[in-house]
Amino acid sequence: MSLGRLNHVGIAVPSLDEGVARYERMFGVTEISEVIELPEQGVRVRFVETPNSQIELLEPMGENSPVAKFLERHPQGGQHHVCFEVPDAHAAKAEFEAKGVRVLSPPRVGAHGTLVIFLHPKDMGGVLTELMEPVARA
Repeated sequence: MSLGRLNHVGIAVPSLDEGVARYERMFGVTEISEVIELPEQGVRVRFVETPNSQIELLEPMGENSPVAKFLERHPQGGQHHVCFEVPDAHAAKAEFEAKGVRVLSPPRVGAHGTLVIFLHPKDMGGVLTELMEPVARA
């Protein structure tokens, strides 16, 4: 498995509105997605477009959300994960498990509408790592 394109960096925020406002105010960003709700993952997200990647702002949908637990430890928010593209999420899962890396769930549909998996931060140098199948680009 080779390292694919950095797709996005996930940033946990207590409020999507405040997170978006910060990027608009500080960086003048104008390309921001609509809200995407992922109830099965317990988050609402918005993507901030950058010249070479995206920033995924994540807001918890309830107290049982993994992002809510992250915000308990980091009340102002902060970097939650990094996401790299892989050609096949199922193959990536098998390969990383064969290497002894804990995969946190079976492949599931993520915010981009493609399959994703997450690798345990303790096996990835302290960084929660998402691997996703790429989005078809025009």
